[in-house]
Amino acid sequence: MGNEASVQQALSRFLQPQALDAHRQRVCRHLMNCRTAAMGGLQWQCIKCEHKQVQYFSCRDRHCPQCQWRAIQEWSQQQRAHVLPVPYHHLVFTLPHQLNGWVQLHPEVIYRLLFKAVWATLDQFGRDPKRLGGQLGMTSVLHTWGQTLNQHVHLHCLVPAGALSADGQWHAARSTYLFPVRALSRRFRGLMVSALRQAEKQQQLHRVTRPGEGDHLLGALMDTDWVVYSKPCLQHTATVIDYLARYTRRIAISNARVVQVDAREVTLSYKDYRHGPRHRRMTLAGEEFVRRFLLHVLPKGLMRVRHYGFLANRCRRARLAQIQRRLESPAVPKLDDVQQGSDEPGGYVCQICQQRSMICTSIVVQRQPKPLRQERRC
Repeated sequence: MGNEASVQQALSRFLQPQALDAHRQRVCRHLMNCRTAAMGGLQWQCIKCEHKQVQYFSCRDRHCPQCQWRAIQEWSQQQRAHVLPVPYHHLVFTLPHQLNGWVQLHPEVIYRLLFKAVWATLDQFGRDPKRLGGQLGMTSVLHTWGQTLNQHVHLHCLVPAGALSADGQWHAARSTYLFPVRALSRRFRGLMVSALRQAEKQQQLHRVTRPGEGDHLLGALMDTDWVVYSKPCLQHTATVIDYLARYTRRIAISNARVVQVDAREVTLSYKDYRHGPRHRRMTLAGEEFVRRFLLHVLPKGLMRVRHYGFLANRCRRARLAQIQRRLESPAVPKLDDVQQGSDEPGGYVCQICQQRSMICTSIVVQRQPKPLRQERRC
């Protein structure tokens, strides 16, 4: 990694593994070993200038800020291949921050209910005969962070502006206005609070509630407005897909946003959307930066990206072909072959002569990584 500031450097300096569960310890070990001798790698030599360099393997952990480039590109290509020739809508459903404590203790339950409540909300609106009268399609991506790494749980949804009726007809949205946001917010709030009450009764939230506490909080949340955002993507559907793709395999912050890591603090850049947006810098104590970063480690096995309705994996190909015929547009194209090679967009390029002339000469044996431990600092 060199001397550049990075999430890896901050974890190596400020992580306190004894306070973590086994899953977060495993994730941190992956991130700290990524692209180091602990992972092993390949020895390359330039056939033009004879420069030698080692390329260490990546950890491929979905939380790693320097991995998954190819996976992101593949996902983006897949979604672009399935785009219909209709307007799309970008919707965002946000959980109130009062539920952040529950999310930290029961993330697997809250995230599952969030996906379920959002789809139930949109599905009900889509099937309403007074609206679209059919089945919607939805691609959703879970985000758990804001620009300053604080917990901000929300679901991004990309929805085609139309529905497929039971008799195979395509019912296009009548305008660039999909559904009323205030009505969506109320329906989402009601379904989510009802699901949380049911989960509490079934003892699925046993770590967070005492008798009466859950009812008090959920009752208060029913009296507040929940945030739902909706915007048509008339000409920029591919841009939204690329935006969502960046977060399908990565965590809350990229290395490019880590400005400096010193003996006690971490400085990061962020966008202040309340004023512009403007680019600002924030300095956090090292331990606080690590704490915020680890808030966004997902439970093992949880799917961050999900597809619903006529975009569900089990029926997507057949339903999209049916819609394409109704729209009299070309069939869904096949995916292009993804470029094979490294995990980097540029391939294997010599650092000296900048030519794509590197050949692999040997394998670098994986070294035994050091166990996670808290380093002593003066």
